[in-house]
Amino acid sequence: MWEGGIERGTMMKKHRIGVASAIAAAVLLVIGTAVAADDLTPEGGDRAASKDGAVPAYVGKQSPEAGWAWGKFRGDFWKHRNEKPLYSIDASNVDKYADKLSPGQIQLIKQKTGYRMDVYPSHRECQLPDVAAQNSKANLTSAKLDPNGEMVHAAMLPGVPFPQPKSGAEAILNYLLRYRGEGLEWPSVVTTVSPRPGGSEWIDVSSVATQYFPWGKAGKTTPQDVDQFAQGTYFQMNTPPALAGQAFVQRQYFNKESETFYYFPGQRRVRRMPAYTHDAPAIGFENQYLVDDANMFYGTIDRFNWKLAGKKEMIVPYNAFGMYKFNSKLHDVMTPNGVAADSRRYETHRVWVVEATVKPSARHVTSKKVFYLDEDSWLVLTGEDYDAQGKLWKARESYPIPVWELGGACDNEPFVQYDLISGRYVSDSSSIGQGKDLHWYQQINDPRFKTDFFTAETLRSVSER
Repeated sequence: MWEGGIERGTMMKKHRIGVASAIAAAVLLVIGTAVAADDLTPEGGDRAASKDGAVPAYVGKQSPEAGWAWGKFRGDFWKHRNEKPLYSIDASNVDKYADKLSPGQIQLIKQKTGYRMDVYPSHRECQLPDVAAQNSKANLTSAKLDPNGEMVHAAMLPGVPFPQPKSGAEAILNYLLRYRGEGLEWPSVVTTVSPRPGGSEWIDVSSVATQYFPWGKAGKTTPQDVDQFAQGTYFQMNTPPALAGQAFVQRQYFNKESETFYYFPGQRRVRRMPAYTHDAPAIGFENQYLVDDANMFYGTIDRFNWKLAGKKEMIVPYNAFGMYKFNSKLHDVMTPNGVAADSRRYETHRVWVVEATVKPSARHVTSKKVFYLDEDSWLVLTGEDYDAQGKLWKARESYPIPVWELGGACDNEPFVQYDLISGRYVSDSSSIGQGKDLHWYQQINDPRFKTDFFTAETLRSVSER
């Protein structure tokens, strides 16, 4: 059912139009329907439950059970950890649930033998800390895009720039600027690419990584306050031997394209990578992984036209603590046929649907992307890509959890991307098999989390030691 005050069945009886036209009409009604401010959370989600109760009313921040501290498996301290699935979706019953699944999810279930989605009770417990919630409310009247409608010109951060978005660009920028504290660290992160069809050789790359968000500190920060510096990323590969020592830093901005500097140990030099953006293949992964594939979508949005297509109820990954179980064995979770079902958890939630179609004036190997964004957190939960011929090509999903060290905000770092044509898949940003958890920092005073760390000079210094 599409949300916005009319039921799908009623609409179809009234208008007697084709399916595509009916959906388009519903979308327009969704976007045009005003919702009283008191009925929305500061992030812009509807507080109310769905009519059938599958999506519960908004609850907000829940604390972990006593005894949790960073370094302990988070799932052991989540109060709903002993829940059992309500039902499971597989090839035998997927058509029954097709109206609440994305095309990519349906194709995965039909294409991959034994693929299963276990669906649990839904919980709406993502909540920004107070200062970020207050900034989100202020952004209702103060946030603005640049003249091209593709970058954030004005906003109060941390917070949701556009809690009530009027365009697809505003919605996806809510995701790209989601609250993750001031810094994020992977003591060890694994990127995995499954074998070629008929093969058995995995690409398993372990690395260390940090990300820094200068506007993420508590307070009221504008892009101008941080000299337009949006994000710094440092990444260094440790295994396998063929890739060990390769590293890069990247500087992302609010008002211009990113800058990337890459260290190649065989050459013992740092090179600027001006084209390491958009659909450039990520180095080391046999063309299975594009730069802007990372974390569901990564980088600037300038090569696509963005459409806010409406809101609907969907079965999506949620509270997926199994994907943060850092002491699990890597290939007990990453199996030849995909991520093991018992490491994934699905719930019914309301999501915004955002469509990105490549501009006629731009080049990209993907002709269209579709994203499904959680109404409570603006996290991209699932999505798909279409190739140049308009054929469904990639299906991806991320695995959100509440991050207690961030005051209950949710994040979705681990994700997986399935190539539905080649049969291979990529998993990234995961701590599975690495022995240590991801670490979010609400605030941090460490030289690795400063704007001047993310430079070619620093990269050369730390790489040549």
